[in-house]
Amino acid sequence: MSNKSNENKLKYEKSPYLLQHRDNPIWWNGWNREALDRAKSENKPIFLSIGYSTCHWCHMMERETFEHKDVAEIINKYFVSIKVDREERPDLDSIYMRAIQLMGHRGGWPLSMFLTPDLEPFWGGTYVPKEHFKNLLKTIGSDWKDNYNKLKSTAEKFRDHLKMNVLEEVENHNIIGDSLLQSVYSEMKNSFEPYYGGFGGAPKFPPSMSIRLLLRLQKRASIESEKKVILDMIDKTLEGMFKGGLYDHIGFGFSRYSTDDKWLIPHFEKMLYDNANLSLCYLEAFSATQNPLYAEIVKETLDYVMNRMTDPKGGFYSAEDADSEGEEGKYYVWTQKELEDLLNGEEFKKVKEIYGVTEYGNFENETNHLNLLTCDNESIVFSDELKKMRKKLFNHREKRIHPHLDDKIITSWNGLMLTSFAKAYQIFGNTIYLKYAQNCALFIKDNLDKNQRLMRRYRDGEARFSAYLDDYSYLIQGLLDLYESDFDELWMDWAKQLQIRQDNLLWSKSSKAYFYAEQSDELLCPIVNFTDTAEPSPNGVSLLNLLRLYSFTYNASYMEKAKDLLSAFSTQMKEYPSAFIQASIALDYYLDTSTEIAVIGNDKDSETREVIKYLQQQFIPNKVLAFSAHPSDSSIELLRGKADSGEKIPAIYVCSNKTCSSPIYSLNELKKMIKA
Repeated sequence: MSNKSNENKLKYEKSPYLLQHRDNPIWWNGWNREALDRAKSENKPIFLSIGYSTCHWCHMMERETFEHKDVAEIINKYFVSIKVDREERPDLDSIYMRAIQLMGHRGGWPLSMFLTPDLEPFWGGTYVPKEHFKNLLKTIGSDWKDNYNKLKSTAEKFRDHLKMNVLEEVENHNIIGDSLLQSVYSEMKNSFEPYYGGFGGAPKFPPSMSIRLLLRLQKRASIESEKKVILDMIDKTLEGMFKGGLYDHIGFGFSRYSTDDKWLIPHFEKMLYDNANLSLCYLEAFSATQNPLYAEIVKETLDYVMNRMTDPKGGFYSAEDADSEGEEGKYYVWTQKELEDLLNGEEFKKVKEIYGVTEYGNFENETNHLNLLTCDNESIVFSDELKKMRKKLFNHREKRIHPHLDDKIITSWNGLMLTSFAKAYQIFGNTIYLKYAQNCALFIKDNLDKNQRLMRRYRDGEARFSAYLDDYSYLIQGLLDLYESDFDELWMDWAKQLQIRQDNLLWSKSSKAYFYAEQSDELLCPIVNFTDTAEPSPNGVSLLNLLRLYSFTYNASYMEKAKDLLSAFSTQMKEYPSAFIQASIALDYYLDTSTEIAVIGNDKDSETREVIKYLQQQFIPNKVLAFSAHPSDSSIELLRGKADSGEKIPAIYVCSNKTCSSPIYSLNELKKMIKA
């Protein structure tokens, strides 16, 4: 990399987002020691811009502001400018997003933050129009010279607030109980939107974790009327998200969120993590309800990921942009005339009626974003006739200019997708899903976990950035799910190794929780996050991982750490229950009589396969499943001590907390025991 300060250094980066800005006249830097040291040596404030490559408003601010020389002249004079991809450096994004909220602003991207050379924030915003931004740059540049002490004092106050209570000490096991799950449910029921599903009003984000928790609460409920209320909430939401425009009815997959309460018009970008979380959510719903609609939605969503978001080497890409040709949604929408010209008379009549097409449209420029909100029978779209019409529309749409594809491969999001493909194989039995899960795991092992060091991001031959808590926890979760799919102990051994590394690198003894990132002088403060965002809380996922690992291994250290983590969650969960959905899913596992099932048999034996298939397909969320033909050779404690497969197979052991029943030998006996 060049040592010159008066150049844009983003051309040396690999991030698609940073490379989008490589031709700006601003002297951008990546976040690195050289840029931070220069800010100190020259005593210049830092302008920090954080975004991501598929962000609509990030594109807007680049076109309207960062591409202009009159802006660059001011910013290059007064500031050291740093550009960060939030998907590569979520630690920095977390700290400065919290800062912007402390300043009284609503968070979002692009995040525009001004820092002292000591990395303390003193002014922040999101998208800033060009002329306002120019005036802001001049004002801050002047104040840095004339009112330095005032700016420094403001920055120190924000620094102190950011550091406050990050490491609240937890002294003993204060574990919440069933009442917490009831509190979460009450909050969810009160915020439920009964017309289109979901929770709260617009903008509406897909509540994947909430639905997964409701599925568990529905199973836990003892009163039939309450079971029905919960199931109605689940169905209304899952059907609503599919029927609206959040779902891409032509190319499949889900967008990031809906701008309205009907799920009609989305923010059109598609994120890997959303499609991983939603496919898992619909998978579990299908397993619990056997509603065939949910199975079709899962299969189409995974088709989208396989066709559009998969690297030939096995990893999954990050996102597709909302914009194409400089316009949001242009790739996805249709004029009525365009559809009329493309389809024959009968086809057009059906598409118009089923997908709510009108002359004046429902989006900008009299275009239509196809949806099923006025369709009484949404299952009709899976008929052969409608599939043929949708394919015709898809082939035509493929000729358009595609949105930008962010092809970096992120460990955490791949971990989430690994879970979805592994679970899809378990439930549907389609070996293509297992192959995609295995290929993803092998890609990460070969490219992102070398020399006992897990990395965050892979792109263009480069693995970079030490892994964060979500990278560890989501990957461990995915490996446990993959083990329960093909029973290859390679995945279990790797998961246990990763858990050791996560504990060594990220565990906080005082707060009894995991830091989000390794400690570094490049971070203003430590990060300990408990709440869910659009992604599940990594501490919450870690909690469930520890409980599952204990069920497989009976290693007491896993349970001890899980109890510590539950203690750390307890106070906050009591105050804001619905902010901790992933932790509540783990709490449900902890409070339930978890079921550990060991099957001994020959995988070529038909009855053994039927037993495994049954256990994989049933909605038994608080179980672990192990299988072997030779348990004496296994490294998994749940299997050890069981007799090797002989003439009487399969032998099925149903256990709980180290205590196993006498083996049973038939699927019918197993069904009776599971039902009981």
